[in-house]
Amino acid sequence: MGLTCSSYSQNGLLATQTNFRLGGLRLAEITGNEHVIERTPRTCRDLPKDSVFVSLLTDGQAVFFHEGGCLTVRAGDLVLYDTRRSYLFGFPTAMRQSLVDIPRDVFAERRVPGDVPAPLLFRQGLTPVSALESVLAEWATGRGDTDPAHAEATVLDLVRTLAAPRLGDDHALPASSSRLAMALDHIDRHLSDPRLSAEAVAAAIGVSTRHLSRLFRPTGVGPARHLLDRRLAKAHEQLADPDSRHLTVAEVAHRWCFASQAHFTRVFRDRYGRTPGEIRPPRTDLARGSLQSAGHPVAP
Repeated sequence: MGLTCSSYSQNGLLATQTNFRLGGLRLAEITGNEHVIERTPRTCRDLPKDSVFVSLLTDGQAVFFHEGGCLTVRAGDLVLYDTRRSYLFGFPTAMRQSLVDIPRDVFAERRVPGDVPAPLLFRQGLTPVSALESVLAEWATGRGDTDPAHAEATVLDLVRTLAAPRLGDDHALPASSSRLAMALDHIDRHLSDPRLSAEAVAAAIGVSTRHLSRLFRPTGVGPARHLLDRRLAKAHEQLADPDSRHLTVAEVAHRWCFASQAHFTRVFRDRYGRTPGEIRPPRTDLARGSLQSAGHPVAP
């Protein structure tokens, strides 16, 4: 598309980029040391690129220079910008970035009003930004939605939820897919909060509890059941981790907000067919690992 990349590090540019297809979109996961990316006015004329980029900085910090000024970007922030306009994206530290390339016709089809005359900055902590970060990370690691068309729609709906009010549509409402993504992300980020409930999730994304239940219908479970399943999964993960062997079952149950050890044991057995104690790693394996780490030979 025509970019100039420079690094002022003594080691030169050290960067990796992994590319993914997301339906009609392109996703790039980029890591690197300090460097600068520039797209000059001349490059925009000679090598046109008709896209809207969504840049989510997950680690590091950056500055984004454009015709109208400069943005300071911190980890967790999102910048949306037009590739037909010149810019300089500078990273003074080691960085990690998720970059979504949205063709302009696809961007327009989502009924995002108007042009993008200047880059839009959305700060960390906004619910759609957090949800988008989770959706992109899950797609890149293969842990999320396996349907590219559905994942693409969710990404575009989240971008529309962010951009539409800033581009002149004050009445834009999030689509069901983006609301569900925001609900799922809110649940995962607050699993250890004992105050988390279906009512709290509904309030966080601005819907009624009845509407929240409707949003969850495509998943096959209700919001309360999903919350329970996620907490059980986290508890299972912790119980099976040798590094957590010092924690009692009661402590793990408390960590994931179960009212009592008895209740936790019952729902855990119902879910996994085994008790919490039965999935813990044997102490003999732990002893073997300790001896090996200390440098002592262990008989086979």
